[in-house]
Amino acid sequence: MQRDHVFLGLYLAAILAATTIHSPLWLAAGLGLVLLIAGREAFSLLRRAVLTVLAFNALISLSYLGMAWWQDAFGLSPSPWQTLLRLNLRVILLTSLTFLFISRVNLFQALSFSKNLTYVLGLAYSQTLTFRRAHDDFRLALASRSLHRPSLIDRYRASAAAVSWYIEKSLHAATQSSQALRSRGFFHD
Repeated sequence: MQRDHVFLGLYLAAILAATTIHSPLWLAAGLGLVLLIAGREAFSLLRRAVLTVLAFNALISLSYLGMAWWQDAFGLSPSPWQTLLRLNLRVILLTSLTFLFISRVNLFQALSFSKNLTYVLGLAYSQTLTFRRAHDDFRLALASRSLHRPSLIDRYRASAAAVSWYIEKSLHAATQSSQALRSRGFFHD
């Protein structure tokens, strides 16, 4: 059995454990273990994970606090702090674990036991590269067409145009991929 297969199994077991454990203490211990395994990369890994989930966690946490406040006004809500701590620790743990896994494991080797999974990973990877290149192109296009630093409104407009393009491209690519997979027998009617 290859090293990457073992790490894939350990990663899946850790994901399962992180989603079934509800104690903030154990979730924090799991995060500490992930950071310990990361070694010198621990700070950058944690920073990357926090920045990645910041908008999502902030929106969910504020919404949950608003709901808890609303329910508390009617005497229905227990203290939301433990739930918020558990939620945020779990999301950061899962994100850090995933970033550590991706940085240490060759996904193509880890999924080499299945021709179908390797094929799907290849499709996803090629899409990722296409979108990364498009993101760079959109960023450079905005910079090259602006005499001065683009205003906030200009950046919003450029972002909206880019998102529209991404959605259209994603729908087209998903249609093409599903047709390709269907022709190869992945989906049965």
